[in-house]
Amino acid sequence: METNGETLNQLFQALSDPRRLGMVDRLARGPASVKDLAQAGGMGMPSAVKHLKILEAVGLVTSQKAGRVRTFQVRPQALRSIDDWLAGHKRLLEQAFDRLEQLMTEEPEQGPSAP
Repeated sequence: METNGETLNQLFQALSDPRRLGMVDRLARGPASVKDLAQAGGMGMPSAVKHLKILEAVGLVTSQKAGRVRTFQVRPQALRSIDDWLAGHKRLLEQAFDRLEQLMTEEPEQGPSAP
């Protein structure tokens, strides 16, 4: 999944709310109904629906309706895009530390000056 800065910003913004993050944590274990997610998060159905609409709008979850029950599930592709972003930043940090280590081993250690 190709992601740009704006897409990542929307994903992180959606996950910044602890209730939505809790919903994604719960959905990572498997699909759940709105009622199950509301109960697990200790919120009313209207609040749960509001949060789920936000998660669905940014592509973190999808839903299906069977009769009167709407079931949500997490979209692994959206989480992979976050993981890819983090992996890229981790590589950059590791490269910077590798360069620092190389510089430190190339420079002779200087002890305290004698008076």
